[in-house]
Amino acid sequence: MEETNELMQERFRKLGRLREAGIDPYGGPFEVKNLAADVVSRFGELSKEELEARKEEFVLAGRIISFRNFGKTAFSHIQDVSGRIQLYFSKDIIVDNQDLFNNLDIGDIIGAAGMLFRTKTGELTVQISRFTLLSKSLRPLPEKWHGLKDIETRCRQRYVDLIVNPHIKDLFTKRSRLIQAVRNFFNERGFLEVETPMMHQIPGGATARPFRTHHNALGMDLYLRIAPELYLKKLLVGGYDRVYEINKNFRNEGISAKHNPEFTMLEFYVSYKDYTHLMSLTEELIPHLCKEINGDLRVPFGETAEGDPEGELIDFSTPWPRLTMAEAMEHEGVSTSVFESREKALQFAVKKNIDVADTASHGKILDEIFKKKVEPRLIQPTFITEYPVELSPLAKRKKEDPRTVERFELFIGGREIANAFSELNDPIDQKERLQKQVEARAQGDDEANFMDEDFVRALEYGMPPAAGEGIGIDRLFMLLTNTHSIRDVILFPHLRPEK
Repeated sequence: MEETNELMQERFRKLGRLREAGIDPYGGPFEVKNLAADVVSRFGELSKEELEARKEEFVLAGRIISFRNFGKTAFSHIQDVSGRIQLYFSKDIIVDNQDLFNNLDIGDIIGAAGMLFRTKTGELTVQISRFTLLSKSLRPLPEKWHGLKDIETRCRQRYVDLIVNPHIKDLFTKRSRLIQAVRNFFNERGFLEVETPMMHQIPGGATARPFRTHHNALGMDLYLRIAPELYLKKLLVGGYDRVYEINKNFRNEGISAKHNPEFTMLEFYVSYKDYTHLMSLTEELIPHLCKEINGDLRVPFGETAEGDPEGELIDFSTPWPRLTMAEAMEHEGVSTSVFESREKALQFAVKKNIDVADTASHGKILDEIFKKKVEPRLIQPTFITEYPVELSPLAKRKKEDPRTVERFELFIGGREIANAFSELNDPIDQKERLQKQVEARAQGDDEANFMDEDFVRALEYGMPPAAGEGIGIDRLFMLLTNTHSIRDVILFPHLRPEK
């Protein structure tokens, strides 16, 4: 800490010297004409003689990330959004800009212009003919920023992480490409992208604990969105037949490697289809995104074994297995008797040391058993279908077995990636199920759904048969990039306050 303070004090002294010399340490606009990576890719193979013959000026701007001062000359690397390139300060340029040059530091942002040449070591370099300071850095960049012990600091100070770890910048650029690919996929299939409210009078569309706030002018409490589902289905009532939203959701729950209080979801709805249609659409969507991001349908998963550079692979080739919840449980040694009654499910949970709430329903207990015994083993893409109706208050019942619903969850890499179902469009059944959720909430289930009278009213006008699906963008991106913590795929994840 003392060393850092001394380095900062020296930088403040340099800041003062720049101002005394009449140099603005935080300059104005600078017209950038070239990017480092583009210059290197276009001219990196040219010979020394070919470069000298071009007589072409290049104008770049970026952050100084290395600086070697030899007294009469100096070399530096600057880094822009595309990459890095070397600069050469000749004796003449240093003498003509002595006050500026003497007060430069690693971390400063400069603009520079000059012609290309190749050094004795063969590195493509810009010989500076003019340069200017655009922003003085008052804090030194960390030297050992990539170590495991700095993970929380890297997330908290993502701006520094992006500077010193180019692969992190590449990762988030790839995330942006993923979201654009999602938009292209749905736009090309006739879906309309929409926006729905992020503050709700009634939190609905999911079983989750909401954040609550207060609107002073209206004198009412509001909740941050836990899901956009009910608004999107109201649009189906209104006559749109294919809608999607890439949205932020907020859930006042625990933080883990797979959970952040604020996260990004894709939700899409299509009229006149059922959940089986969405299984097929999902088998189109995710392999397409995998190819767009990685160029391959196979991606590494988990820690790679020593001597095995690829390790375990997830293969997104289709079709994917489709198992009922009961079949998947039985495959992992869970007797189907747990589906017969709450008592038998509870006995199994107790025997296997699976924690369940005293007030947990039969469906909730089955869900906890599934999460502990089955979910971690679903590494390759697998659809799980036929969930208990009490776990799915917004889904349509199966005609063959009214105790279950027309729903699937997609599991990949041992975690849920997508959740979809045939939408319940019977307003009477919907109101009865929401009322049971209200009763569950009264008994202590603070994740149960609220009653939403306006949503029921919308259904009373008539909603066409439809299917809807939600996919967690953060989790999907973690999967496609073999990233192990959700904090590493969110630019600014939520963390505890600094001490």
